[in-house]
Amino acid sequence: MTSSPEDSLRLIGEDDRETAVRRLQEAYTEELITHAELDERLHQVLTAKARGELVSALASLPAEQSGSTSTIAAAGGRIRRSGAWRVPRTLKVESAYGKVRLDLSRAVIEHPLVDIELQLGTGGARITVPRDAVVDVEGLVAGWKDLRYKVPGRSRPRGPRIRISGTMGFGRLRIRHARR
Repeated sequence: MTSSPEDSLRLIGEDDRETAVRRLQEAYTEELITHAELDERLHQVLTAKARGELVSALASLPAEQSGSTSTIAAAGGRIRRSGAWRVPRTLKVESAYGKVRLDLSRAVIEHPLVDIELQLGTGGARITVPRDAVVDVEGLVAGWKDLRYKVPGRSRPRGPRIRISGTMGFGRLRIRHARR
């Protein structure tokens, strides 16, 4: 988290705060900071209002390694992932003509936030997310057909946040929560 003088005064959002908390937890797990330092820095992060306060809380930590990003691409045909597959922090899915099926219900999700970036021409996509996941589709632009997603009526989701963005040409995206 490097910053310019103007950037350090910028207000932070929840994503910035969540990233900082995750970095502190990882540093503690890797024994880079003590339990007392973790408590002190977490308090600093959770009460921070400006980006500069986050930077100071993370100052002595090693630089963050670039998040895991994977790309799945196919010109035609199907893209399918299901079962116990490892979901990267950022997943880019590119398909010109085929169908996309991503089942995250039994996948190994190690990150509290997963970004799925879709670049689809024709052909639909169906994404099954864990039962307790929070889905954000604000960054998705659908060209021809509307998105099909019904937000579940339960309270207090505890699972990962799945943020879906990108563009879809002529296909439809269907998102559903797993039943189990």
